[in-house]
Parts: sequence; structure tokens; C-alpha cells
Amino acid sequence: MRIRVTPASDLGVAGTAESGRAPAVEATAVTCRFGADVVVDAVDLRIAPSEFVALVGPNGSGKSTLARALLGLRPCDGTVRLFGRSPAAARRDGLVAFVPQRGRAAPVVPATVAEVVAAGRLGARRWWRRFHPADVAAVDHALEAVALTDLARRPVAELSGGQQQRVLIARALVSDPALLVLDEPVAGVDATSQRRFRDALVHLTRHHGTAVLLISHELSAVASELDRVVVLRHRVVFDGPPGGLTERGVHLGVHPEDLPVWLEGLGG
Repeated sequence: MRIRVTPASDLGVAGTAESGRAPAVEATAVTCRFGADVVVDAVDLRIAPSEFVALVGPNGSGKSTLARALLGLRPCDGTVRLFGRSPAAARRDGLVAFVPQRGRAAPVVPATVAEVVAAGRLGARRWWRRFHPADVAAVDHALEAVALTDLARRPVAELSGGQQQRVLIARALVSDPALLVLDEPVAGVDATSQRRFRDALVHLTRHHGTAVLLISHELSAVASELDRVVVLRHRVVFDGPPGGLTERGVHLGVHPEDLPVWLEGLGG
């Protein structure tokens, strides 16, 4: 039997003004299965505009599955609304940007890094207008945020898999989304690059009102900037400010190596 996320009614109201009056994410009783196995079990989740939320959990806990369900990319049971409308409508109108885990930036396309990133400025809300100096500046800032400035003119096909992942991150950053979802975007990236990436996310939340859902095992670079941490072990077993984890003996910005170990034991 095929299961699906029950979409909200498509309100048909475009633009960020309407999106600002509704939660970026409002999910109720989201349940996803692989065969007989329940991998996401009756999850309720609400994320406000401009909120910076980390979704963490041990391997196999359902994080990536939940993210795809929230975006309408994975059929599951439950109800999901993004800015008060269906996930498909939010994606269609360019309100959402998603960087999947271990993505690749279409290496068969004969385009440079800068050209692929610039494509992020040509979303559904701005396809009709010409490229302006502000667009060029946004591309430059995004490349700097992921430490790709020196490779801007390099063909994407010549990059490593990790570098292509950073191209996808930069393309998402320049799209000016109302909701940005990233699945393990900086796994294996050096500390300096992680701090640049953190600064870019903070800029989006504070100056653009973007809601960010970050899936990651490594939170030390962003710990001080997070509004909430959601811990998933098929069900939500913790949802609160980072300080709530500190009270349980987890210091995200001091001892990042203890997070995966602690996650394995929580809620078991």
C-alpha cells in the first residue's frame, strides 16, 4: 500500500509577504515506512520564519527521510504545510531550496562553477528579470562562503565530489529561499570553511528572514547560533534550545565529538 504526505490546500498566494504570516514548516503526525519498518514515527514539527534549527540523530534514525517528506519529495503519511501551502506549491514558487546529502552538481553540464551558482538566482520568482550587480555580488558572496572563489572559472566537471557539493550549497544560498534545508552539507569540510558557511546561514536568517533546517552530526561551528536542536530517533526525543542539551551533559561547541555517542544512547 502506497503512503503519502497529505498536502495542505494550495492557497495559491505567491510572494514572501504571505509566507511571513505562516510557519515555514508545520508538520503533523508524519510517518514514513520502508516496507514494514517505520523509519519516521508520528513526527510533529513546527519551524518559524527566520528560525535556525538543527536536526540530529544517529545513523538510520530517519533524518534524511523526514527532510524529504517535509519537502514533498518522499511519500509518507501525515500533513505537511510550508508557509501555509503544499510542499509542491512552495517548491514551485521558489520558496524552498534543498541541498541533499552527497549531491552532485550535474558534472556532465559544460558549465563553470560561477555559472552553476548563478543559476540559483534564476528561480521561479525572478526568471523574468535580467542579471543585476546585486546578483553578481550574491554569487561572489556565496562562493566565498563555501571557499570556492578561486575555482569560480573552473568547469564543474573537473571538481571532486566534495567540491561539487559545495557548489550546490552556494547555488542554494544565492536563491534567497524562504526555507533552506541542508542534509549533511559540510561533512568532512575543514573548520575554517565551516565557520564561513555558518556566517552565511546566520546572514540568511537575520537579514533575509530565511528559516534554516540543518541536518548534521557536526554542530560545533553553528552551536552558538542555533535556536533549536531537534533530536530524532524515529520519533522526536528532544526539541529545544541547545542549552537543554548542555543540561544533559552535551556541550555542542566545546566537545563536538561527544554528540554522536550521546545520540546513540538517547531515547533508546
